Amino acid sequence: MNTASPPAPRRCAFLGLGVMGFPMAGHLARAGHAVTVYNRTAAKAQAWVAEHGGRWAATPREAARDAEFVFACVGNDDDLRSVVLGPDGANAGMAGGAVFVDHTTASAEVARELHAVARGHGLHFVDAPVSGGQAGAVNGQLTVMCGGDAEPFEAMRPVALAYARAVTRVGARGAGQQAKMVNQICIAGLVQGLAEAIAFGQRAGLDMKQVLEVIGKGAAQSWQLDNRGTTMVDGRFDFGFAVDWMRKDLGLVLDEARRNGARLPVTALVDQFYADIQAQGGGRWDTSSLIRRLK
Repeated sequence: MNTASPPAPRRCAFLGLGVMGFPMAGHLARAGHAVTVYNRTAAKAQAWVAEHGGRWAATPREAARDAEFVFACVGNDDDLRSVVLGPDGANAGMAGGAVFVDHTTASAEVARELHAVARGHGLHFVDAPVSGGQAGAVNGQLTVMCGGDAEPFEAMRPVALAYARAVTRVGARGAGQQAKMVNQICIAGLVQGLAEAIAFGQRAGLDMKQVLEVIGKGAAQSWQLDNRGTTMVDGRFDFGFAVDWMRKDLGLVLDEARRNGARLPVTALVDQFYADIQAQGGGRWDTSSLIRRLK
């Protein structure tokens, strides 16, 4: 968890208590904020309250009532709309000037849409996808990439630092989601390169754990090499960021590329390689399972 001086306690809601949201909301509570949680499955919200205190609500609207900041981490664009819009959505319960902070990895298009809707209701919307995975959420070490207006960003930043090591505004509405897409493009290429390198070294008869230790001290060093290299050598993939989630994210990337004209030949190819892993039954394997294609 961030060790800077904590901000004054704020009234917060957190919508979505999956593998990311559950610990993120927990960090908010431990930082002294008053937290009300909502989850589509009420039992998960009740379990969170039993562990962390606070309150749970039956609808996003009820959770958001009187909250200064409403955080969300759900599955996709449709899930996000379902907790924001409509008579039971968060917008219907938020007071004027409140800030909705969306940590979902979603499209830039839905971020722009919900930003415009929020402004029409006298509210604020910040798109704020995260990087760091489940471990980052549990350890309070996420990196948050934000898009939106400067004033609500500055207001939410010290609160979000309860579960993040860096919270940075990278541009206007939708820019946070686009920055997350850049992140996923980088990861896709790195993991495929690492998979090919390990498979090549194994074919050559090298001790790949030793080789990875050596090259990890040079220009080939990366987070993927440090954290996934040896598990790839061992063929262990039952942890981490699932292939199904990566394919969802890369689908967002490729859709945005079609809109802005970017050429992403390697990303499109790696996306199809992940489809091969899904066909092998590996949809819930870690993304490093790309090496399974090369065995």
